[in-house]
Amino acid sequence: MERKSITLDKIQKNTATMFQNWMLLTAGENAPGKFNAMTIGWGFLGFAWGKPIAVTLVRHHRYTFEFMERAEDFTICSFPPQYRDALNLLGTKSGRDGDKVAASGLTPVASKIVRAPAYAEADLVLECKKAHFYDMREQDVAAKWVLDVYPGRDFHKMYFGEIVHVEEA
Repeated sequence: MERKSITLDKIQKNTATMFQNWMLLTAGENAPGKFNAMTIGWGFLGFAWGKPIAVTLVRHHRYTFEFMERAEDFTICSFPPQYRDALNLLGTKSGRDGDKVAASGLTPVASKIVRAPAYAEADLVLECKKAHFYDMREQDVAAKWVLDVYPGRDFHKMYFGEIVHVEEA
Protein backbone atom coordinates (compact mmCIF):
# COMPACT_ATOMS: atom_id res chain seq x y z
CA MET A 1 0.00 0.00 0.00
CA GLU A 2 1.39 3.36 -0.94
CA ARG A 3 1.69 5.78 1.95
CA LYS A 4 2.92 9.35 2.28
CA SER A 5 4.74 11.00 5.16
CA ILE A 6 2.52 13.36 7.15
CA THR A 7 2.52 15.15 10.48
CA LEU A 8 0.49 13.80 13.39
CA ASP A 9 -2.12 16.55 13.08
CA LYS A 10 -2.90 15.46 9.49
CA ILE A 11 -4.00 11.89 10.36
CA GLN A 12 -7.34 11.19 8.69
CA LYS A 13 -8.37 8.40 11.08
CA ASN A 14 -10.38 9.15 14.18
CA THR A 15 -7.59 9.14 16.74
CA ALA A 16 -10.11 8.88 19.59
CA THR A 17 -11.34 5.48 18.40
CA MET A 18 -8.57 4.04 16.22
CA PHE A 19 -7.24 1.73 18.95
CA GLN A 20 -10.71 0.22 19.43
CA ASN A 21 -10.47 -1.00 15.83
CA TRP A 22 -7.20 -2.81 16.66
CA MET A 23 -3.69 -1.69 15.91
CA LEU A 24 -0.50 -3.72 15.57
CA LEU A 25 2.39 -3.05 17.95
CA THR A 26 5.81 -4.25 16.78
CA ALA A 27 9.15 -4.08 18.59
CA GLY A 28 12.60 -5.35 17.69
CA GLU A 29 14.72 -5.20 14.56
CA ASN A 30 13.43 -5.72 11.03
CA ALA A 31 15.05 -9.12 10.52
CA PRO A 32 13.61 -12.65 10.72
CA GLY A 33 13.28 -13.77 14.34
CA LYS A 34 14.41 -10.38 15.68
CA PHE A 35 10.99 -8.78 16.24
CA ASN A 36 7.54 -9.62 17.50
CA ALA A 37 4.12 -8.10 16.95
CA MET A 38 0.86 -8.14 18.87
CA THR A 39 -2.57 -6.71 18.29
CA ILE A 40 -3.48 -3.91 20.66
CA GLY A 41 -6.82 -2.33 21.44
CA TRP A 42 -5.71 0.00 24.22
CA GLY A 43 -3.71 3.13 23.67
CA PHE A 44 -3.95 6.77 22.78
CA LEU A 45 -2.20 9.62 21.01
CA GLY A 46 -1.51 13.08 22.33
CA PHE A 47 1.18 15.50 23.37
CA ALA A 48 3.46 15.40 26.42
CA TRP A 49 6.80 16.99 27.19
CA GLY A 50 6.29 19.16 24.11
CA LYS A 51 6.32 16.12 21.79
CA PRO A 52 3.74 14.03 19.91
CA ILE A 53 3.29 10.83 21.93
CA ALA A 54 1.71 7.40 21.41
CA VAL A 55 0.92 5.37 24.51
CA THR A 56 0.34 1.63 24.54
CA LEU A 57 -0.01 -1.01 27.24
CA VAL A 58 1.60 -4.46 27.31
CA ARG A 59 1.19 -7.19 29.92
CA HIS A 60 4.38 -8.75 31.26
CA HIS A 61 3.50 -12.28 30.12
CA ARG A 62 3.24 -11.31 26.44
CA TYR A 63 6.16 -12.29 24.21
CA THR A 64 6.17 -8.78 22.74
CA PHE A 65 6.90 -7.47 26.24
CA GLU A 66 10.40 -8.98 26.01
CA PHE A 67 11.02 -7.08 22.77
CA MET A 68 9.57 -3.85 24.16
CA GLU A 69 11.91 -4.08 27.13
CA ARG A 70 15.01 -4.48 24.94
CA ALA A 71 14.06 -2.13 22.11
CA GLU A 72 14.59 1.61 21.96
CA ASP A 73 11.71 2.01 19.54
CA PHE A 74 8.51 0.46 18.21
CA THR A 75 5.85 0.88 15.55
CA ILE A 76 2.09 1.06 15.85
CA CYS A 77 0.25 0.30 12.61
CA SER A 78 -3.36 0.44 11.52
CA PHE A 79 -4.85 -1.68 8.74
CA PRO A 80 -7.88 -1.63 6.45
CA PRO A 81 -10.80 -3.87 7.53
CA GLN A 82 -9.83 -6.75 5.21
CA TYR A 83 -6.85 -7.50 7.50
CA ARG A 84 -9.01 -8.16 10.55
CA ASP A 85 -8.30 -11.94 10.41
CA ALA A 86 -4.54 -11.28 10.31
CA LEU A 87 -4.81 -8.97 13.33
CA ASN A 88 -6.91 -11.56 15.15
CA LEU A 89 -4.22 -14.19 14.58
CA LEU A 90 -1.50 -11.79 15.76
CA GLY A 91 -3.48 -11.05 18.91
CA THR A 92 -4.27 -14.65 19.84
CA LYS A 93 -1.13 -16.59 18.87
CA SER A 94 2.26 -16.26 20.53
CA GLY A 95 5.44 -15.55 18.62
CA ARG A 96 7.12 -17.99 21.03
CA ASP A 97 5.37 -20.80 19.14
CA GLY A 98 6.43 -19.87 15.63
CA ASP A 99 6.48 -17.14 13.01
CA LYS A 100 3.00 -15.76 13.46
CA VAL A 101 3.73 -12.72 11.28
CA ALA A 102 4.43 -15.03 8.33
CA ALA A 103 1.28 -16.99 9.18
CA SER A 104 -0.73 -13.76 9.17
CA GLY A 105 0.23 -12.99 5.57
CA LEU A 106 1.39 -9.47 6.44
CA THR A 107 4.60 -8.16 4.86
CA PRO A 108 7.17 -6.55 7.20
CA VAL A 109 8.99 -3.61 5.61
CA ALA A 110 11.69 -1.26 6.81
CA SER A 111 10.51 1.79 8.70
CA LYS A 112 11.85 5.19 7.70
CA ILE A 113 13.50 6.05 11.05
CA VAL A 114 13.12 3.33 13.71
CA ARG A 115 14.50 -0.22 13.67
CA ALA A 116 11.14 -1.92 14.27
CA PRO A 117 9.38 -2.87 11.03
CA ALA A 118 6.22 -1.43 9.55
CA TYR A 119 3.96 -3.43 7.19
CA ALA A 120 3.31 -3.02 3.48
CA GLU A 121 -0.43 -3.47 4.04
CA ALA A 122 -0.74 -0.84 6.80
CA ASP A 123 -2.74 2.29 6.07
CA LEU A 124 -1.18 4.17 8.99
CA VAL A 125 2.29 3.78 10.50
CA LEU A 126 3.43 5.51 13.68
CA GLU A 127 7.17 5.19 14.25
CA CYS A 128 7.98 5.75 17.91
CA LYS A 129 11.07 6.06 20.09
CA LYS A 130 10.62 5.08 23.71
CA ALA A 131 10.35 8.18 25.91
CA HIS A 132 8.96 6.85 29.20
CA PHE A 133 7.50 3.69 30.65
CA TYR A 134 6.14 2.48 33.95
CA ASP A 135 4.47 -0.50 35.54
CA MET A 136 0.93 0.00 36.67
CA ARG A 137 0.55 -0.64 40.41
CA GLU A 138 -2.54 -1.52 42.38
CA GLN A 139 -1.90 1.23 44.94
CA ASP A 140 -2.03 3.83 42.14
CA VAL A 141 -5.48 2.79 40.87
CA ALA A 142 -8.16 5.29 41.84
CA ALA A 143 -11.24 3.73 40.18
CA LYS A 144 -12.48 0.29 41.21
CA TRP A 145 -13.59 -0.51 37.66
CA VAL A 146 -9.93 -0.45 36.61
CA LEU A 147 -9.16 -3.19 39.16
CA ASP A 148 -12.07 -5.21 37.76
CA VAL A 149 -10.09 -5.54 34.51
CA TYR A 150 -7.27 -7.19 36.49
CA PRO A 151 -8.79 -9.99 38.59
CA GLY A 152 -5.38 -11.70 38.67
CA ARG A 153 -3.61 -8.38 39.25
CA ASP A 154 -1.52 -8.94 36.10
CA PHE A 155 -1.14 -5.24 35.41
CA HIS A 156 0.18 -3.74 32.20
CA LYS A 157 3.33 -1.78 31.64
CA MET A 158 2.63 1.50 29.88
CA TYR A 159 5.00 2.69 27.15
CA PHE A 160 5.10 6.30 25.99
CA GLY A 161 6.74 6.68 22.60
CA GLU A 162 7.73 9.91 20.91
CA ILE A 163 6.19 9.75 17.45
CA VAL A 164 9.13 10.49 15.17
CA HIS A 165 7.53 9.65 11.82
CA VAL A 166 3.96 9.17 10.53
CA GLU A 167 2.82 7.70 7.23
CA GLU A 168 -0.75 7.34 6.01
CA ALA A 169 -2.28 5.88 2.87
